[in-house]
Amino acid sequence: MQSRHDDSFSELMQAEGVQRIRQDTGSGPAVPAARSLRADPGKSIRRRLAQGSPEGLSLDQVEWLHPADPISWKRDGVQEGVFRNLRLGRYSCDASLNLQHFEPAQARDELVSFVRQSHELGIRTVLVQIGRARSVEDPANKLKSYLDQWLKQLDLVMAFHSAQPHQGGLAAVYLMLRKNAQARQHNWEKHQKRG
Repeated sequence: MQSRHDDSFSELMQAEGVQRIRQDTGSGPAVPAARSLRADPGKSIRRRLAQGSPEGLSLDQVEWLHPADPISWKRDGVQEGVFRNLRLGRYSCDASLNLQHFEPAQARDELVSFVRQSHELGIRTVLVQIGRARSVEDPANKLKSYLDQWLKQLDLVMAFHSAQPHQGGLAAVYLMLRKNAQARQHNWEKHQKRG
C-alpha cells in the first residue's frame, strides 16, 4: 500500500523531471539518457513559499544590533578552549562565503546551502563575510542581526564569533560546524588505536 507521503514524493520527482531508471533486461526499452536538470528560479521560489523558509529561518523583524557589537554564541557541549580558539581565529577557515550586497532572503538561502555543503565536505571552520556597517539601519548591520538569530537555529552550527581584525573583524563571522559522519568515524577510530 502506497502512503500519501510516497505519492507526494513521486509527484515532486516528476515535477523536477526525474525519471525512474529501468534495469536493462535485454528485452525491454533502453534506459533513457540522464538529463541535466536546470534550475527554474520561478519554480524554486514557489516551492520555498509552499514549504516555508529553509530550516525555519525567519525574515521577521529582529532587534537590530549595534554595528560595533560583535556576535558570539556556542552550543552547550562546546568546550571553552575550543570556543576561545575559534574566537581568536586560531582555526584555519577552509571555506568562505561572501554575503555582502545580498538581500536577506537570498543571504539566508545562500547561508543554508553553504553550511550544508561545507558539512558534507567535512569542513569544520568557515568564514562568512557580511560587510562593514556604519549605522544601525545599514544593510550589513541588518544582515549581522539576522545571522545572530539564524546561526543559532542551524543544527549544523556548533558556535560562531565575529572575526579577528585581520580576517574582517565585525564585517565577518567565524562558524564552527558539527563533524560529519565520516569525521566522527575517523575520530572514533583514532581514539580506539590509542586505547
